[in-house]
Amino acid sequence: MQRGFVIGDDARGARRRHAGPMVVTLIVICEVGFWVLLAAGLATRYVLRMPRTGAALLLCEPLLEVVLLVVTAVDLRGGAEPSWRHGLAALYIGYTVGHGHRTVKWLDGHAAHRLAGAPRPAGPPRYGTARARYEGRLWLGTLLGAAVATALLQAAVWYVDDPSRVGPLQSWMGGAWRAVAIHGVIAASYAIWPKKPPKESRDENREETRDENRDENREENRDEDRQEPMAGTSEQAPRERLRTEGSERDQPRQGPRNGSARPPREDARPEDHLQDRPEARPSRR
Repeated sequence: MQRGFVIGDDARGARRRHAGPMVVTLIVICEVGFWVLLAAGLATRYVLRMPRTGAALLLCEPLLEVVLLVVTAVDLRGGAEPSWRHGLAALYIGYTVGHGHRTVKWLDGHAAHRLAGAPRPAGPPRYGTARARYEGRLWLGTLLGAAVATALLQAAVWYVDDPSRVGPLQSWMGGAWRAVAIHGVIAASYAIWPKKPPKESRDENREETRDENRDENREENRDEDRQEPMAGTSEQAPRERLRTEGSERDQPRQGPRNGSARPPREDARPEDHLQDRPEARPSRR
């Protein structure tokens, strides 16, 4: 009877010893599968001109992490001793969640440039506040990955439910947050001491801005010169019109002088012309 218990304990111990390497092997398989799926998705999308199929292959990337998570849980459930391998699996999943989409986006942009003739993707900023914001976004990805890894490790601790066996898992939690702290210090240094461009590039930028300002001033002056005569004629036209009308009003009307007859109207009758003559007018005597 006692011999049976000893044999059973030895079998469980052997099973625990051989369960760990399986997780490491699966991590390697998931990493290789990540790049294989990524290459297949980009080739299908840009070489074979099948964007939907390529997008479907890229969306299969998270399934690898799900498989790794399930296998790790099954390994712990089967009695495997929690070790650094399970912590590494949790950190790998967290890193993929925090930075995997950025890696896929970067490779997708370069594949579109080389295979589909798209414009070359812009690189990360190098100087000033733009670089500080870029480093801050990277740090947020690290923070997200650490949070995911911590959640998985804590779930594993609750799943094992044995304080004497969960020490390695808890140590990986501390390692994840130490990485977050170190990355945060590096990202903050770009905000506190922003990196300035070299002097030559700054002089070139200043000269370019000066040339641009000169060109803009010249164009503005040309536009003003073109608009001034047009505005002057538009303003002077009504003034001249008013002057001519006023001068016509001020001039006296030229009537009949020295007995000269007024010019006949077009609709006048012959009798009217006779009335205008001095002989035809009746005398007032």
